[in-house]
Amino acid sequence: MLRPPPPPPPPRPTENHGTGTTATPTIHPPSIGTKSTPPSPLSSASTFLPLPTTQFSSSAVAIPATFSEGMVDDGYNEVVNIDISSVVIEAMQKKYANRPQLKYMKMDVRDMSAFDTWSFAAVIDKGTLDSLLCGHNSRQNAGKMLEEVWRFQYVQITYGSPAYRLPLLKELSWTIKLHVIEKLASGNSSHQATDVTCPIPLAVNGGSAEAAVGMKADVHYIYVCIKDNSERVKDESPMEG
Repeated sequence: MLRPPPPPPPPRPTENHGTGTTATPTIHPPSIGTKSTPPSPLSSASTFLPLPTTQFSSSAVAIPATFSEGMVDDGYNEVVNIDISSVVIEAMQKKYANRPQLKYMKMDVRDMSAFDTWSFAAVIDKGTLDSLLCGHNSRQNAGKMLEEVWRFQYVQITYGSPAYRLPLLKELSWTIKLHVIEKLASGNSSHQATDVTCPIPLAVNGGSAEAAVGMKADVHYIYVCIKDNSERVKDESPMEG
């Protein structure tokens, strides 16, 4: 007689990845910052700085993983990264557990009230505002983010052309400088890049910048937004009783 076939093995339990698939969170706010005093446990993102030539005594920074790692390699000794996704934060904490200079914390860039005004010299944004402008309630969310970063110096690295970015950025009281970096052509080591130290003259509608680099130039735009001194003095003045 033939033996009956063995019963099928029990089904393998399925893993629940409901919260583990946010590789691209709705808001991804890596930014950069530095301060002259050690940051508090809640300190996060803030400033645009030249690459240090010597080791900084105390600096706090926040940005995308490879960017922040490079900052540490260049001499920044405390880099604080923020992201709205706890999954991303936990993954980065594990990945860089052997680099104590890198700190990671969960935070929504639309509400950074945990940070005092001017507790960081600046915020560096590489793609956060862009992603907000592509999402639901884009103008409202972008406005909330800009109101938060307006408390610091704000540096945005983006593909967004001046014709579209300047009207939005000019809604707040700050001085705006535009720098342009040409993307390196693959395999072309002789490619001459634009001098990033020279800002491009700006018109209100961004037309002068477009004329300088071309409407379809393959470039990164870097907007450096500096809060007006009069507004900064107001923030730093002691409140009257």
